[in-house]
Amino acid sequence: VQLQASGGGLVQAGGSLRLSCTGSRRTSSNNGMGWFRQAPGKEREFVASISWRGDTTIYADSVKGRFTISRDNAKNTVFLQMNSLEPEDTAVYYCAQARAAAATRDRRGYSYWGQGTLVTVSS
Repeated sequence: VQLQASGGGLVQAGGSLRLSCTGSRRTSSNNGMGWFRQAPGKEREFVASISWRGDTTIYADSVKGRFTISRDNAKNTVFLQMNSLEPEDTAVYYCAQARAAAATRDRRGYSYWGQGTLVTVSS
């Protein structure tokens, strides 16, 4: 499975971006998906996850109410809508495919990772 993330870029604080992640084959529709991010000099951290049906979502406290994860299984794509962006959101964002159908915040629960897309939020 290959995951291709896109949609990153430079945005001012308070702005919005929409990240996309497309899988190489349809089997990812049976798996939960997630977004993680890694800022310079920091550990990779959980951002959001969605179950394969799309009926369960989990968010990190730092993005709750600002970010929304969704998926389109017919297009093998998961999205991360990011609103009210803050400079602290600056990071490389990675999408990942979970080992199971459920949403999870545990990095060990993911088996495939995309290459990352850079999000830079200026103040």
